[in-house]
Amino acid sequence: MNRTHTLKNTSQLPHQEVSRKIAIHEAGHAAAIYLGNQQKGLPPVFFQIFIKPLNKDVQSSEFSGKPSDHYIAKVEGGRLIHTLPSSLDQATKDFSAAQKHAYQHAFEADIINLLAGPLAEARYVALRDDEPINPNLLNVHALQYYGGSSDLEIVNEYLECFIDSAELRERKMTELFLAAFNFVSERPNWHAIAVLADTILANEENIIKCNDIIDVLESGRRRMAVS
Repeated sequence: MNRTHTLKNTSQLPHQEVSRKIAIHEAGHAAAIYLGNQQKGLPPVFFQIFIKPLNKDVQSSEFSGKPSDHYIAKVEGGRLIHTLPSSLDQATKDFSAAQKHAYQHAFEADIINLLAGPLAEARYVALRDDEPINPNLLNVHALQYYGGSSDLEIVNEYLECFIDSAELRERKMTELFLAAFNFVSERPNWHAIAVLADTILANEENIIKCNDIIDVLESGRRRMAVS
């Protein structure tokens, strides 16, 4: 997925709260990549989670190369479509109907997985503040306030090579936004996201490898199933 989440103006937020929001955000991406793709019958894809606080005395070229007291997190990998084509029609012109459908399915899954991160963060903030959250109160453009600016940029790149018409792109965005919202709202998925966020925060090496992420997500869903 190779996206970066930077939280600015965090001086008034406790360190623990800033880190929790980022962990939930990244766990939302990870859960959608693994559990969401699995539910759709899509092939597994490799990804890892990196999370690292940067203080004023530390520089990290791996993330931004700039000294900061921001907290930067990243999901690496995770996309089914590794390189965006100039257009979906061009990319699938020699495909069979079944192959074209599968490619489009993967295209849509990547978009949902990108939206799941900021939606998970938005859900966490709403629950923390005891406020309602539903698709009528939260629209896709508001995701920029939940660490979703870079996610939305990539989503728009997907949609621009997916659909020519601006009106149809807007309809597709709404459809996939609702799918991502429903995914993070399902109790087993939300529980898995929360469990993975706890694991991210407890991880001393700041790297969660793919197999370890999968184990945590599966464990989180199993715990909800028997509770």
